[in-house]
Amino acid sequence: MQQSITVIKLPRRFQSLVTFAHLLERMEQGEVDAAQYRDVVAHLRQELAAMPADADLDAILTAFPAAAEVYENLRYEWAGLCRTPLELSARTEQATRELLQSIARR
Repeated sequence: MQQSITVIKLPRRFQSLVTFAHLLERMEQGEVDAAQYRDVVAHLRQELAAMPADADLDAILTAFPAAAEVYENLRYEWAGLCRTPLELSARTEQATRELLQSIARR
């Protein structure tokens, strides 16, 4: 079976970001070396930190969920789980509270 290849021309400022985001997506789907994974995430964090939060970045993060998770972690202090659906965020927060209360009772 022949695979089709889609070529998308990106503005130069997005090339590294998309490359690392794509690589992270592929790494999430298979077994990888932990050091390689950390290196890719570190590079992705640098790229994300340099990007303005605009519609272009939102489109990239929508296309690459693993990169969106890294983005949320970078922005958590200011925006919480800004890209996670509200219901999932609320359930996660409640589960965290319950876990912390359980640990505090021990």
